[in-house]
Amino acid sequence: MTTSTPDIIDLLAGIKPGSSLDRIRTQRPETREQAQKSYLALFEPDNFGDVSLVERQAIASFIAGLHRQPDIFEFYVSPLEESEANRWLVEVIKAEIGAAQAVGPYGQYPAGPLSVEEASGPIYQVSNAGREALGAKLAAALEHAHLLVFHLRDASPKALQALIDAGWTTDGIVTLSQLVSFVAFQIRVIAGLGLLAASNRRAAA
Repeated sequence: MTTSTPDIIDLLAGIKPGSSLDRIRTQRPETREQAQKSYLALFEPDNFGDVSLVERQAIASFIAGLHRQPDIFEFYVSPLEESEANRWLVEVIKAEIGAAQAVGPYGQYPAGPLSVEEASGPIYQVSNAGREALGAKLAAALEHAHLLVFHLRDASPKALQALIDAGWTTDGIVTLSQLVSFVAFQIRVIAGLGLLAASNRRAAA
């Protein structure tokens, strides 16, 4: 695992050393360190195990696209674009992001006071062309990622079985869930830092 990788949240949020946002992040060094360690564990591990780097980059790109975060999408998709062998994958991922757009969150609650928050929404399925190009394993991963982003309340053993049927191992499913959670966390942190930066600019003006 490399130690020379720059802090990814700082990089994506455009945080400069000594800036007000840098000082804010410095106040929580453990949070900063753990976020970076999570990135390294997912994208620069000593052993990729059952989920290849290309699969991880494709899934992360898809998640960023679902969240309509073009900068983060470009960060994760750029290694695929730079590889002649994987450029086809970029076009497939972009097409699937377009087909998978939703608002959410959707899902059903058990009968009770939270039922008023129930909302129905589209269940995404990879297109036939996309499934043929991606293969069963990666296609199932994108469908599961969409479920976790927009239909988390509807996650079920049946959804996990669909991954297993497509060739995912138990360890691979854990990694997939971690990928979805981490990229979503990363997006929320960067969005929050962006709001703080805008607030600081207004205060300075």
